[in-house]
Amino acid sequence: MTPVVNALRVVVKLGSSLVTNEGRGIDHDAVARWAADVAALAEGGKSIVLVSSGAIAEGMRRLGWSTRPRAIHDLQAAAAVGQMGLVEAYERGFARHGLHTAQVLLTHEDMSDRRRYLNARTTLTTLLGLRVIPIINENDTVTTDEIRFGDNDTLAALVTNLIEADVLVLLTDQQGLFTADPRRDASATLVQTAKATDPTLAAMAGGAGSGIGRGGMSTKLQAAKRAARSGACTIIASGRESDVLARLARGEALGTLLTAEQGSLAARKQWLADHVRLAGRLMLDEGAVRALVRDGKSLLPIGVIAVTGSFGRGEVVGCVAPDGREIARGLVNYGAQDAARIVRKPSSEIEAVLGYVDEPELIHRDNLVLLA
Repeated sequence: MTPVVNALRVVVKLGSSLVTNEGRGIDHDAVARWAADVAALAEGGKSIVLVSSGAIAEGMRRLGWSTRPRAIHDLQAAAAVGQMGLVEAYERGFARHGLHTAQVLLTHEDMSDRRRYLNARTTLTTLLGLRVIPIINENDTVTTDEIRFGDNDTLAALVTNLIEADVLVLLTDQQGLFTADPRRDASATLVQTAKATDPTLAAMAGGAGSGIGRGGMSTKLQAAKRAARSGACTIIASGRESDVLARLARGEALGTLLTAEQGSLAARKQWLADHVRLAGRLMLDEGAVRALVRDGKSLLPIGVIAVTGSFGRGEVVGCVAPDGREIARGLVNYGAQDAARIVRKPSSEIEAVLGYVDEPELIHRDNLVLLA
């Protein structure tokens, strides 16, 4: 039985190849079918959030561009133009089933700022309570970074955690995760179920699945790991399968199921874990790593070797082990300059070094979440 059967909240991510005509704009028949499938799940009592790619492809069609541009301003322009067509297509599709839709454009900054994070959460939960289907995409028009490979997979996972969904369904043009690239290895077999945090899975993931989208299996595995932090499992399945959502809701095993090993993190720590960008990093010694991971202690200055980045008090920083792994992240009690002055010092010397003392810890354990 798939976890979709008993799920109350489900996030469904549709890749570009499933909603566009091979990159030639929106496939309106396909969007209508997806609207019907999602409407059926909603009719069955499930709250559904849809994360949909396709805006850039539609923008390219409307602008008469035959190849995907590389310049960031051209990508942003295509996304802005294409969002109009994408939303229109979904609005028409869901209206046939008596459902309203809402466009929600998010950036990683919306997830990083605590106030904006809570506002986004409240908006989405309110929409779901009104039986509205949120159609979510990244706000490509205002982002200052390159529109990156696999971004909507990451976004879907962040939304899963944001609304505390039970299941994340990543629909793609591939059947799921294989033990090797089936296009090159005839002996490759489908991985039917595994733990989302299984380190052996990364070696099985190849590159991008199609030339239309920018996501690949590796981004989907990373998305599954993120979703698992809030206790959600992830299903990677083919959107080419007929009635795929309905079959998953009936309990049919399709694609790859990646399970969560733990229950959901507390909301504050979940927000910390979901930070895509960090203000800086604290390099730890082995003693500090043991104190955090094994003993559940706060991070003291004496266990920090070095400080990187430019950050202020209260910003989110990563905690890095000697082998380079980020093992935790949290809200730092001192800005970068002051933190650099007290590294390798016992807490009793903070006031002597800085002339003041706010807290004896660099990061208190209540404001710290472990990642490893």
